[in-house]
Amino acid sequence: MAQTQSRPATDGVRLALLNNRFEGIARKMANTLLRTGRSGVLNIARDFSCAIVTRGDELLAAAESLPIHVLSGPDLMCRAMKEFHPTLRRGDAFLHNSPYHGCSHAADHTILVPVIDADGVHHYTVVAKAHQADCGNSQPTTYMGSARNVYEEGALIFPAVKVQDNYKNVDDIIRMCRMRIRVPDQWWGDFLAMVGAARIAERELFALADELGWNALHDYDTQYLDYSEQRMAAAIRRAAPATTTVTHSSTHDAFPGTPADGVTITAKVTVLPDDAVIEVDLRDNPDCLPCGLNLSESCARTSAMVGIFNSIDHSVPKNAGAFRRLRILLREGCIVGIPLHPTSCSVATTNIADRVANSVQAAMAELADGIGLAECGAVIPPAAGVISGIDPKSRKPFVNQVFLGFSGGAGAPSTDAWQTIAHVGNAGLCFQDSVELDEIRQPIYVHERRFLKDTEGAGRHRGAHSIFVSFGPVGCDIDIGYVSDGGERPARRAWRRNRRAGQPVPAAPRWQHRAAGRLRAGAAGRRRAHPVLFLRRRLWPAC
Repeated sequence: MAQTQSRPATDGVRLALLNNRFEGIARKMANTLLRTGRSGVLNIARDFSCAIVTRGDELLAAAESLPIHVLSGPDLMCRAMKEFHPTLRRGDAFLHNSPYHGCSHAADHTILVPVIDADGVHHYTVVAKAHQADCGNSQPTTYMGSARNVYEEGALIFPAVKVQDNYKNVDDIIRMCRMRIRVPDQWWGDFLAMVGAARIAERELFALADELGWNALHDYDTQYLDYSEQRMAAAIRRAAPATTTVTHSSTHDAFPGTPADGVTITAKVTVLPDDAVIEVDLRDNPDCLPCGLNLSESCARTSAMVGIFNSIDHSVPKNAGAFRRLRILLREGCIVGIPLHPTSCSVATTNIADRVANSVQAAMAELADGIGLAECGAVIPPAAGVISGIDPKSRKPFVNQVFLGFSGGAGAPSTDAWQTIAHVGNAGLCFQDSVELDEIRQPIYVHERRFLKDTEGAGRHRGAHSIFVSFGPVGCDIDIGYVSDGGERPARRAWRRNRRAGQPVPAAPRWQHRAAGRLRAGAAGRRRAHPVLFLRRRLWPAC
């Protein structure tokens, strides 16, 4: 009779130490991107994420990454990489941004590097995902909310395309990007930063394997994911004493390509304590719409998972082990499901995704006192839009997403809101821009940025204050691409005693300050108007 090999006994101290080693590698990747990225969206706002995925395509470590980037997506992208490239070799690197093959949206360029030993064995895949200031869209914005399909969106789509072979660049792909992207040198700097981050992680994993051996690392993978599953199961059993189902809905403002009364998103959340499972059913929602608000599969899964993790014990590890206890039900062709090409998913990481996460965490709040979260604020206002134009000094084009002002935090069962969460999908990990640095980098002037009093919402624990931002161009015209929600249906950010979200906070209007002191509502604030403004004076947005 064949003997089975016994698994090493779990050592809690060893698990903790190795967890810190893997998380430390992910942090080294992030530090590389922050310090070497060329665009402001990376080196000021920190809109990027780094992760380590097992050879079985399971998320293992993603220190300080944006939840909407990594909870689901790295696993799907790694599977696509292996499907399209069955033979992986040491020195390979792949560029991936296809929302139909696991990426969040086309703006999130992702470098995948398979970690392969000298014998050709694949052990891990490292993931460096960075939001781009420009990704080749037909308009100078990475949020093409009005795009009726991916062709009108215009972005270059890379479904796990090889960009390095034996550690050397595939110049054909580089030339293609430089020809299509409006700020090629800026993109090139960000590309090098992503590749550098991934190669640093590869080097560190080789060093860790030299120290401990690949078998020991894979034993850790198994044990830590099993431990994480146990932690998640315990948290679910504490959440509800018996099987409970709660349904919650949230409505996105009307927008080009949507019904005139907006888009209502419904999440049916069921907690099964006996099975230690949380199920989120998103199938009873509208079909994909002729606009860029549709979610990619990764964002549909992740937005539901964000709502769950916001609602339970915060110390539960966020990895594939914990995910085993989550059941996210999607359907093909649904706005919050699995889109089919050529559906546009240009704004998949934010607007509708936020409505999903908010619905899930508000539904969780109905289950029992002490869990759940109120609704986080809506995005993307002009103060966090993509600005572009011709710099009057250099006579060269500029494109960058600014993060001049956002708040949006939700009240919790035991505490007030995190003021600058920005939106529920990035969990406050994006930084707000320095006014001075933004004014140096682009020809803009920021006239005012401040919190607004009495905007938190009424409840046991208050939501975040709203922010007022006033800015505009200096010596030129600028375009601002934004897809603002919450002007008609603001979030219920405060936490009330009956565990429901509190009274809604003030709406988020957008104004353009024109000549002679005249104000007019921002274009995205008018129903079915175009979401990109061409500004000749100052913009006065409030978010």
